[in-house]
Amino acid sequence: MPPPLQAHRLLISHRRLPTPARRRFTAVPSLQSAPATTLAPGPATSSILSIRESLLSGERTAADITSEYLSRLRRTEPSLRSFIHVADAAAEREAEELDRRIASGEKDAVGPLAGVPVGVKDNLCTANMPSTGGSRILDGYRPAYDATVVRRLREAGAIVVGKTNLDEFGMGSTTEGSAFQVTTNPWDNSRVPGGSSGGSASAVSARQCIVSLGSDTGGSVRQPASFCGVVGLKPTYGRVSRFGLMAYASSLDVVGCFGSSVFDTATILSVVAGHDKMDSTSSSQVVPDYASELVSLDLLESKPLAGVRIGIIQETLGEGVANGVISSIKGAASHLEQLGSLVEEVSLPSFSLGLPAYYILASSEASSNLSRYDGIRYGRQVSADDLNELYGESRANGLGHEVKMRILMGTYALSAGYYDAYYKRAQQVRTLVKESFKDALERYDILISPAAPSAAYKIGEKTNDPLAMYAGDIMTVNVNLAGLPALVVPCGFVEGGPAGLPVGLQMIGSPFCEGNLLRVGHIFEQTLQNLSFVPPLLAES
Repeated sequence: MPPPLQAHRLLISHRRLPTPARRRFTAVPSLQSAPATTLAPGPATSSILSIRESLLSGERTAADITSEYLSRLRRTEPSLRSFIHVADAAAEREAEELDRRIASGEKDAVGPLAGVPVGVKDNLCTANMPSTGGSRILDGYRPAYDATVVRRLREAGAIVVGKTNLDEFGMGSTTEGSAFQVTTNPWDNSRVPGGSSGGSASAVSARQCIVSLGSDTGGSVRQPASFCGVVGLKPTYGRVSRFGLMAYASSLDVVGCFGSSVFDTATILSVVAGHDKMDSTSSSQVVPDYASELVSLDLLESKPLAGVRIGIIQETLGEGVANGVISSIKGAASHLEQLGSLVEEVSLPSFSLGLPAYYILASSEASSNLSRYDGIRYGRQVSADDLNELYGESRANGLGHEVKMRILMGTYALSAGYYDAYYKRAQQVRTLVKESFKDALERYDILISPAAPSAAYKIGEKTNDPLAMYAGDIMTVNVNLAGLPALVVPCGFVEGGPAGLPVGLQMIGSPFCEGNLLRVGHIFEQTLQNLSFVPPLLAES
C-alpha cells in the first residue's frame, strides 16, 4: 500500500520546542559594512557576469555565445537527452536581434541576462515552442502565451534554447516518468539525474545552458541539483509567479532556479521573482537584487559567518541515509563552523510525518488539477461513440502509469467516508510541520540537511519499487509543506561513476529570506577547497 494511504495510522503527537526570544538573521554580520561598489564576485565565479562583460566590451557577440552553447548541446544531447525540444533557429534569431540592438546603442539591450542561454522545464508555457508537461496527452501543444517567468527571462535578454525533460506533470523523482525519453546524469550516463526537473539540472551540469528553470512541488529542484552537482533554489511559496506553470499540486508548486554557481542562481531569481497580477498567490513583497548582496572571496574576513546560528536536523542523518552522504554533510557542517558559524543539532519532532502527508495532499490536488486533461478542454482527443468513452479513452491513452496512480490515490483520499481519515489528517500534519520549522527557525538562522538520502542511483533501480522512490523525497517534502525557501549547494562526493557522484547540502530559511541563504551559500561555495563540480562528460566534449 503506498505511503499516502497509511496516514490514518500516524500518531498525531507534537512536542513543542522551547521558544526563546525571537532572533532574525537579516544579513551576514561581518558583511554588512562592505562597500556597495565591491559586492560583485569576479567573472570566474559567474558565467552570467562573464557573458555580460564580453558583450559590453565587444569581445563577443550574443550570436557567438548562443552558437557555442547550441554546439555543446548538440554534441552531448544524444547521450544526455536533457531536452524535449531544442529551439535552435529561434535562439539564433533572438541572439542576432540582441546583437543588432546592442550595436544600435539601445540603452536597455544589455539586461541582466542579456545573451544568457537558458533552459525551461517543459511544464512552463512558452508561446513559440511546444509545452507538453512531459505527457503524451499534450504532445504538440503550443500555448498562446508565455508563463510569467518565461516572459521576464526574455525581457531581461535571456535566450531560451529549449524545453527540458521532466517526469510527466512533475510526478516523479528520476525523470524516468517522462512520456518521451529518459534523461541521464552527466556524472554517469547509467544513472538518473533526479526529478522531476532532471532535464533542467542535467542541462546546467553539462553546460548545455548557463541557467535553467524548474518546478519544485516536493523537492523536484533540490534533489536533482544534488544528484547533478549544481546549485538549486526553491523559493518561498508566493515569491515567484506560478502563472503559466502546469499545476500539479497548487498549494505546493513553486518555480525554482538552477545554476552552476550561487551568483548565477541569485541573478535569475532576481529576474523572475515578484508580484504578478495573474497569480493571486504571488507575494507583493519587494524583491531585492540578490546578486548585488553577494561578496567575493577576496573581501571576506577570516570568519565571515561569525554570529550565524545553524541547526543541523537530527532526523536527516539517521537510518536510511547513505554513509557517504552523512559524511559529506558532516564535513560541510564542519566547514561552516570553520567559517565562524555555530552549528548545533536540532530535532524536528514532526519531520518523519511529512512524507505520507505530502503524498496525500499532492495526490488530492493532482486529482482535481488534472481533470482538465480530458480530450475536450485540453489534451489529445480520441474518437469515441459517447462522452464518457471519449473522456476515458483520451485519459487512458494520454496519461502515464504514475500520473494515473496518483490521480486514483487523490480521488480515493477525497472520497466520501475517507476525507477525514486521509485529507483532513494530512492537513493537520501539515500544520505540525509548519509549527516545528517555525520554532526551530526562531532559534537558528538556517537549518541544514542532506538534499537526498543517497547520491544518484542507477536507471531502472527504483522503477519497480514506488515506495522506495517516494522515500527518496523525505529530505525535501517538509519544506514545501511549510512553504519555506531552500537552497542546495554541492558539498562533496561519494563513490560511484567514473569520477564520483556529487552530494548536495540543503539550507532552509525563514519565509522570504532567500537572500540569507544565498549569502551563506555563496561564502560556502567560494571557500570549499579541492572540489570541482564539473562532470567528466563536459571535459570529454
